[in-house]
Amino acid sequence: MNHMIDTKLFRRPVFVVRAIAAMMLATLLVGQAAAQSLIRDTEIEESLREFGDPLIRAAGLNPKSVDIYIVNDPTLNAFVTRGQKVFFHTGILVEFDSPNQLKGVMAHEVGHIASGHLARSSDTQRSAYGTFLVAAGIGLAAILAGEGQAGAAILGSSQQFAVLDVLRYSRINESSADQAGANYLEISGQSGKGLIEFFEKFRYQEVMSEQGRFPYFRSHPLSSARIDALREVVDESPYTETPDSPEDIHRMKIMQAKLRGFIDPPQTTFVNFPETDESEYGRLARSVAHFRAANLPQALISVDSLITEFPQNPYYHELRGEILYKSGKAKQAQPSLRKAIELKPNAPLLKQALAQSLIDEQMPEGISESVTLLKSVLQAEPENGYSWYLLSQAYGHQKKKGLAQYASAEQHYARGDLRTAQSFAGRAMQILPRDTPQYRRANDIVVVSEAQLAQNRRR
Repeated sequence: MNHMIDTKLFRRPVFVVRAIAAMMLATLLVGQAAAQSLIRDTEIEESLREFGDPLIRAAGLNPKSVDIYIVNDPTLNAFVTRGQKVFFHTGILVEFDSPNQLKGVMAHEVGHIASGHLARSSDTQRSAYGTFLVAAGIGLAAILAGEGQAGAAILGSSQQFAVLDVLRYSRINESSADQAGANYLEISGQSGKGLIEFFEKFRYQEVMSEQGRFPYFRSHPLSSARIDALREVVDESPYTETPDSPEDIHRMKIMQAKLRGFIDPPQTTFVNFPETDESEYGRLARSVAHFRAANLPQALISVDSLITEFPQNPYYHELRGEILYKSGKAKQAQPSLRKAIELKPNAPLLKQALAQSLIDEQMPEGISESVTLLKSVLQAEPENGYSWYLLSQAYGHQKKKGLAQYASAEQHYARGDLRTAQSFAGRAMQILPRDTPQYRRANDIVVVSEAQLAQNRRR
């Protein structure tokens, strides 16, 4: 999980406006303002897409238009925002007892998107909460760009928002999203029992005070009547008793073992996955925990046992490379990262990891290769701010000042820092030839940033 902790996902500044939705605001403003950054992991993202894409298609949506994100936060929560974005906290991903439970929650969230609940909720809130929504949007954008403390401070200054009004409005839509989600599961030939099981697991939240509930059940209030209504629909489906496939169960266990290794204290991981646990999941979790406990030899023993047994699994080679890189051994990490790319050549984050190790080594041939790798990453993910940052470093090592300034402009634009983006873009335009794509793009950043800043001032 080479981007589990370090790498943030930076988004365009339009997110300041679009990422304002009732459920998100209600969640943030009752104690989740300090949620950390988004995290990236190719394997987990791939698993979530495998689980979610059939449901998204069943809802009549294009999977390429629905983004799924992972939030590095231990609290139990999932939510959607405008722009067809679905977010899962790490804290909820490790709580699911089966893939069908995860799919049930995902189907419910897709139900909110497909039913247009967020668009209608924004109309309801606009006149009463306009000033607050601007502040909250800016704070949320800061959090998503990795500036957790700054975002939390902004949100903390806006706590006069009428949270209960938002929650009352969301109650109108919860049963609708349940019914829609159950329908998507049936259309895709899957059981809806997982969502019921998940709700039943936390039914006790219904009788708790608002502040005592998990964030998910503050913005998604439970009720016995709601669960009963959902059960009636699910029981009529011909797929109610359809079990999870062995492949889906394996995917979820791998995801949870990896997350546990990275987010739990190492000693907790050693208790939950003792040395007597020789399963693939146990060795995976312990390899990460040993690395985090600064026990490099034992971490390598664990991951090497996985590579020996599963030599064609790119993610175990990736993990080995990450362990070595983050232990200060960039050169030694490169063969493992190259093997991961060989096995999975179309994974941008694997190329980004190799590029980072090459830049750290600071050899001319490695810097040149890193530029090629990062250009490939940015073709697939043009809003990947961290890759723009690495590219600016690589250009700096090559003494290409104009391109380095341009890449820095893209980095700051992607994270929503418009003034800094303008500054770097302006400097790049003074150096770059006028007939180059980079010059024209730098000019676009200057013009669009100025317009967006003026719009923000008016708000």
